Amino acid sequence: MTAFSFQLYSAREFPPLDGTLKMLSEAGYAQVEGYGGVYQDLDATKAALNAAGLSMPSGHFSLQMLEEDQDQVVRIAEALGIKTIYCPHIVVEERPTDAAGWIAFAKRLEALHERYSALGYEFGWHNHAFEFEALPDGSIPMKLILDNAPSISWEADIAWIVRGGADPIAWIKEYGSRITAAHVKDIASDGECADEDGWADVGHGTMDWNGIMDALKSTPARLFVMEHDKPNDATRFAKRSIASAKNY
Repeated sequence: MTAFSFQLYSAREFPPLDGTLKMLSEAGYAQVEGYGGVYQDLDATKAALNAAGLSMPSGHFSLQMLEEDQDQVVRIAEALGIKTIYCPHIVVEERPTDAAGWIAFAKRLEALHERYSALGYEFGWHNHAFEFEALPDGSIPMKLILDNAPSISWEADIAWIVRGGADPIAWIKEYGSRITAAHVKDIASDGECADEDGWADVGHGTMDWNGIMDALKSTPARLFVMEHDKPNDATRFAKRSIASAKNY
């Protein structure tokens, strides 16, 4: 069964959180995905989730916290009911520049999977565009990650795959068995939505979401997370996107 979630990072510029969660519930969402900003006051976040009748099955955690403060990760996950942990990013200055570096990075992710799966959590990586940009030797970081961290799952951010110059359907076909969640976002037509970094509400951009969702149905993914990196109206984005997604 398809479950639509909402990455709360999308509404970071539209406080308060309890108002956002109420809006999402009214718009038809049942789940949300957490990120660092909503972990600051766990009691308040938990109370707001309960008041809105929403769950938080997945959450993003920084690489540094995952490696250096496991107790804090577990404390957050237990408080908010998070079952699936995704590492979402690595800053530019820490990104490997060759295949050997990415293989070493993949082994760090594999080690994190071993740690957190032993505690009962699913662990995976969430991509951006840079993992699809070829290295000087022609190798692709995302392939190096998935091939050298064979146990981790993948939260596939489909629009970032496109922005990285790759074909999402081809990646879904090759690595679909690893995909446990997908970020559902859209890319505006050239020249549009410049004030929103070129992103669009789902179903109002250039992405072939009908075809993509058909491809994703053959994967283990059952959580489809709406995200917009810079909406100028989080409520508009949330409502228009779930309305579109329900038709896919």
